[in-house]
Amino acid sequence: MAGGINSLVQAERLLQVAFVLPSAMVIGWLGGAWADSKLHQSWITIVGVIFGCVSGLFYVIRMAMAAEKSAGGSGANTNGSGDQFQNRK
Repeated sequence: MAGGINSLVQAERLLQVAFVLPSAMVIGWLGGAWADSKLHQSWITIVGVIFGCVSGLFYVIRMAMAAEKSAGGSGANTNGSGDQFQNRK
């Protein structure tokens, strides 16, 4: 039973990534378009889209780091490059 719940939790985390990036971009685009119309400019929408992309990417990186930290107790020793250490004498 616990294995099924763990797989659902991991699926939810992946869905969160799939929704966060496009949502952040759309929110930045809408905010920039609104500011463009109020301030009578034409460049703020681009800044809003860029800000949305950067903030979405920042959030996804934070989620990935938290997932790596929580999975760190799995017992696998790695050197950061994906290669496992092997104790050779």
